[in-house]
Formats: sequence, C-alpha cells, structure tokens
Amino acid sequence: MRIGLLTEGGYPYVGGEGGVWCDRLVRGLDGHEFDVYAFSVGQGQEDAGWVELPPQVRRVRTAPLWAAEEDGVVHGRRARRRFTEYYGELTAALCTSAEPGVTEKPGTAEADRFANALHGLAELARDEGGLVAALRSEQAVRALERACRAPGARRAAREARVSDLLTVADHLERALRPLSLDWYEEDGLGAVDLCHAASGGIAALPGLLARHFFGVPLLVTEYGVRLRTHYLTRPDASPAVRSLLAAFHGLLTAETYRAASYLVPGNAHARRWQERCGADRTKLRTIHPGLDATPFARVGEDRGEEEREKSEKRETRGKGETREHAEPHTLVWLGRVEPARDLVSLLHAFAEVRAAEPGTRLRIVGRPSGPEGEAYLGHCRALAAQLFPDEADGPHAVGRNPVSFEELGGPGAETTADVHAGATVTVLSSVVEGFPVGLIEAMFCGRATVSTDVGAVVEVIGGTGLVVPPRNPRALAEACVSLLRDPERRARLGAAARARALELFSVEQNVAAFRGLYLETVARTPVRRPALDGAGDPQPFAAPAEAHVPGHWTEPTPRAVPTWAVETPEPVTETVR
Repeated sequence: MRIGLLTEGGYPYVGGEGGVWCDRLVRGLDGHEFDVYAFSVGQGQEDAGWVELPPQVRRVRTAPLWAAEEDGVVHGRRARRRFTEYYGELTAALCTSAEPGVTEKPGTAEADRFANALHGLAELARDEGGLVAALRSEQAVRALERACRAPGARRAAREARVSDLLTVADHLERALRPLSLDWYEEDGLGAVDLCHAASGGIAALPGLLARHFFGVPLLVTEYGVRLRTHYLTRPDASPAVRSLLAAFHGLLTAETYRAASYLVPGNAHARRWQERCGADRTKLRTIHPGLDATPFARVGEDRGEEEREKSEKRETRGKGETREHAEPHTLVWLGRVEPARDLVSLLHAFAEVRAAEPGTRLRIVGRPSGPEGEAYLGHCRALAAQLFPDEADGPHAVGRNPVSFEELGGPGAETTADVHAGATVTVLSSVVEGFPVGLIEAMFCGRATVSTDVGAVVEVIGGTGLVVPPRNPRALAEACVSLLRDPERRARLGAAARARALELFSVEQNVAAFRGLYLETVARTPVRRPALDGAGDPQPFAAPAEAHVPGHWTEPTPRAVPTWAVETPEPVTETVR
C-alpha cells in the first residue's frame, strides 16, 4: 500500500510537533510505502533539517506555511471572474453560517457552499495559477467586504471595520496557500492509495483535494482537536475577526469530518470534542498514542523487587528499629514548568504530607516553558523556601530544603527512567492536561501515581492509580500519604499500571491498530484503477467485494492510470519552496 502522510509543523522535521509518533508509525509499517507531504511553520524549523528517514519513505515534498511566493501569473478577465465567484461564495458562507460554537454545526447550505468554493479555488489554481496573488489582491478584500455587508450576514460580520477585513483576508490567504501547490497531480497525491493527515485543519487540506480530484480516501488523526485550539486563540481580536475566523475553521473542520473515511481521536476527551464539532460517530476509531516502553523496561521490571525490600525494612521497625533509620520516601513530579501544572497546589499539599510523614522529599524535575514558565518557576522556588526552611542535623551543619528543583540531564536525573526509578510515588497536579504522556511513562516504570482529574487522566489511569480533584491540595496530600503508608498497595497499583500501559499505550498496539485501519479503509474504497499482475492479468482478490454491490460506491470516476502503477518508480526526494 502507498500512503500519503500529511503533516503540519511535524514529521519529518527535527523536533516537529507530533513527529515522534509519525516516525514510529512509519518505521513500524515497513511493509508499506510512504510519501510525506509536509508543511513547515518557520524558517528555524527548516534550518533544523529532517530526522533520519527509513527506506520505506519514497518521497518527501515540503512547502512553507509561513511564506509563499507568487508564480507571476496575472489573471485575465475570465480567471478574475472565476476567482471573484468562488472567493465570494467562500466568504459568504463565513458571514451567513450559524454563530460558531462547539455545539453548533454549520448548516447544510453553508457547508455545501463552502466546499464548492474551496474546490473551485483549487481548480482555478490548477488550471490558471496565480491564486496567491489573487488572495492578496484588493479584489479579495472587496469580495470579503461585500459578503459582510450583504443581507443575511451575521451582526458580527456586518460590524467588521476595514482593519478587521484586512486581518481576516490576510489569515485566509495563509490558510488557503495549500490550494496553489502542484501536489495534486496523477504522479503526486493521485498516485497514493490512502491519505493520512496527522492532524486536522490545514494539514488535511491536501487530503480533501486528493479526494476531490482523484477519489483517494482520507484518514484524519487528531490527538489534539485543532478546532478547539482555534476557538481559544486571538482573545484580543475584535468580535468580527474572531467570529469570521472561527466560522472559517469551523466550516473547514466540518468538511474534513464529512469527507474523511475515518477519524482517529487519541483519547475519549478528543473524541467528545470531535462529536461536538460535528463528527459522525460511526466514523470515529479511538487509537491511543504509542510510546516506546523499552527505555523504562529495566525500571519497571525491578520495581517489584524494590518494593518487597522496602516492605521488609519497614517491618523491622516493629522489632526495635527507629523510624529515622527507615529509607525516606520521595514524591516525584516531572514535566514542563508552567502555571497550568499547578505546582503551587503541589507545594501546599506537600506541606501536609511532611506533617504526616516527616522525612519525605519532593523532586520537581522539568524545565520552564518560555518566559511565563521562568517567572512561575521563580515564584515556586520562593514559595518552597517559605514553606520549608532548610533543615540541618545540628546548629553548625548546613541544611537542605526537602523540595528540590532539577532539570533532566543532571545528577540522578539523566533520563526520565532515572527520575522515576527514585520515586516512591509519582504525582501529577495539573489543572489543564491533554494526553498525559508523563503519566504513562511512570506507569511503564511500575510506579504508583496520584493525579488530578483533568483531560484524559482517568481514561489513561483506569483503576491503577489515585485520582483527586484539581486545585485541592488537601485531597492531593491525603492520597499521597495513603500510598506512602501502604507499600503493598503501591506495589499492587504499580504492577497493574505497568500491565495496563503495556497493553494499551505501547508503540506495538498503535502500529497494529493503524495497520488494521489502513486495510479497512482501502477495503471499503471502490477500485480506482485496475490491479494487474506482471502478465497484465487482473490480480485475484484485488477488488474488494463492495465494488460489485450496486450503490453509490460503484459510480465510475474517469481518471488516467498514474505512471507509478505501470512502471517501476525510483525513490525521489523533492522540496517545494
């Protein structure tokens, strides 16, 4: 099978968002061929280069979303008329669709108008060129203004000022740049058997056009729902700008969900968001992200023996050993330092833990996220110094604070596995969380966990850890103390957590799930071209049974046979600048 992998700011770029799971997927499906079509989001990303690609990646084509060069084509009268018609229909759909919101689905008329306009602009770009210049022209701004002033436009659109129109037109130009690429040819996306968009939004646009021009089935994975992100951005913009841009992304998401053969959320939280945004429930297939368990295998396998030894040491306390001679407990928090992680509540909870279990220590391991994270880290350090004065064994000894702030790569924290190896209990204190990767790493290590009930935490933990309400230091402290005082329970929960993580969140289960979904998608897709063997005879079982059952899927779609189907292609790497 030949798969067109569509990404935005991710694979194959070094450090790209979502690039790790894409790389694991491509390497795991070495029986398939991949063509990667990637959008870059900045010059720095392009300068960083690509990750090392496996041999099953036959072709890589890239295009920048942060810049676009005009092709020098000047539209004639007929092309200008076509552009005005399609762009006018698209902007009219933005201005007349229902007030955007996660519980509002675009009307059928607006959705059809938007889809037809989108396809019309793509056809104009393929036939005539010059789309980038047209989207930047005064003609586009005037078309947007007419749509906003037309009868039936929403109040927010009617109140748009000139500055608002320029802002929206500029955003639409950047978002519609993929329509002008030369990817939509028979030897490009027309030659793949399946398009897999690694996210929604702009990354899925090439997949929509491949389906429109060539009938290629589209699969969309959303580990984070892009439409929700767009609803939360531009908080300082005017109501007109927010309304029009939310309408555009809402209509684009609705068209993506309608056209996709399957939608793949990464967890139940994302699945609920997709359903609220209009996704058909019958198309949804939840596949959890796959993590590599190998770096945590040693720690996870040794955990049972460690807990047994600690249990034996504590049993000797009843035979005369003092409490001070027992091995001290350690709570570990690991992640990016930022306000959403609510380390302030964790520090207040730790004060109650120390009162109940003296000698317990807290390790906070992670780097700040940007300037806001730096300021938050400084605040947390000051709070820790206030809550926990440095301890000393005597009047002439140097004390040590029971709370340590560390970064990965330092002594005792060389890797994530090293950090979890020294943990008695791993703690997650976030008030906002998507898919908690750090929590799964702790589960791979067989650690008992205490987490706040946010995002997909409950779905990930199941019954293998303790979950408390967010922003509740007392509940967090009580859960930690209950585990610190019960080594048998810690061992039992840690073993169950490791078993659950290996079953549900490993790379192997992720790759196997996508392999099955790829085959299911292609099996349900009508034959697009004859499958012949070396002698020119039809291959047996090459056509799925659905192709012979009367219905809309048997309607012929005329198209030429791509060259790769009859000739042996050579691996090519191309870059579109």
